[in-house]
Amino acid sequence: MRITAILTGALLTVGSAVGVGVASGLGSAEAAAAPDSPQLASVKALLADQDTQFARGGNRGRGNNRIGPFQRDFVDIQQVRPNQAQPNGQGEASTGTFLDECGKNENGHHNSDNFIVTPGEDHGALHVHDYVGNTTTTARSTNRSLSRGDTTCANGDQSTFFWPVIRIQREANGQDNRQDQGPDEGNVGRLIEPNEVKVLFKGNATSQVREAPTFLRSITGDAKAGTNGPDNARPSWTCTGFEDRLTSKYPVCPNGSQVKRILDFPSCWNGRSTDSADHRSHLVFPKANGSCPRGFRAVPQLEYQLTYPVPTGSVFAVDGFSEQQHNPITDHADWENLMSRALMQQVVNCINSGKNC
Repeated sequence: MRITAILTGALLTVGSAVGVGVASGLGSAEAAAAPDSPQLASVKALLADQDTQFARGGNRGRGNNRIGPFQRDFVDIQQVRPNQAQPNGQGEASTGTFLDECGKNENGHHNSDNFIVTPGEDHGALHVHDYVGNTTTTARSTNRSLSRGDTTCANGDQSTFFWPVIRIQREANGQDNRQDQGPDEGNVGRLIEPNEVKVLFKGNATSQVREAPTFLRSITGDAKAGTNGPDNARPSWTCTGFEDRLTSKYPVCPNGSQVKRILDFPSCWNGRSTDSADHRSHLVFPKANGSCPRGFRAVPQLEYQLTYPVPTGSVFAVDGFSEQQHNPITDHADWENLMSRALMQQVVNCINSGKNC
């Protein structure tokens, strides 16, 4: 089931309130003002000095008080209105799902490379990624090298799936982790791994899906959306138990609930190219009604569902470029398909037959 949200508003500048009109249609959709929960009050208290220093210094300087995130980058998930909706497509839909069981990066595969966007450039991403699937992915990965790689996927899928890590900058008890510097500037704090990773393939609201080609490359979201603007931004954050409430801000979860990221990939392929100069034009998102644009065909839609044990009331942020100040709208992810044709056909058959495999 595709998850979207209905809301209004406009994107604001980096370090200010995250807008609610990003291209994905996601946002905070906050309910009427209510007293802060103890969890949100904790986050605001921890960030009070950071907000003050940002107000005084603007975007200048690189001290810990200017790297972000800021108070206005967080929202109490209980103050987000239920906003899950489905496209109103017509015709024959493909309603099945296929879960690709690839672990949760138990082998600690990390680097700050991106062979899709900055091929051959060590640390070209300038932020750390988590990987599942292909165990050989680095800046120098190629179709050929990945085809020879081992995988963490139980079914032998050699695809590579990756996304930026999350770090705890300040613990709820006041402990400051910002002196724990990652390998790239501005990305500070205690790195935490997801305790659940779902790599899920879904269908199309209006048609059957066809096989995605081997070596298809895809990105979702925009790591520089804070300065580029919202056109390619697709942040989607929530908390376990509140999956009907999606937000473009970092969610503050109540006790017993965990932070969850949902990263949807485009799923309408042009039928020709496995990549493009902007890494977007060959594979685009469906239209508002769920159908593919003219000249494109529906392929299985990839979705990451990542759940994290973020301590209640702590300050966390996604790794990113230093000038983006850890704005939550910069969340993004990458993928290259290296499924065998037999496995891809299994995925397509499962989805088109309405099964959950």
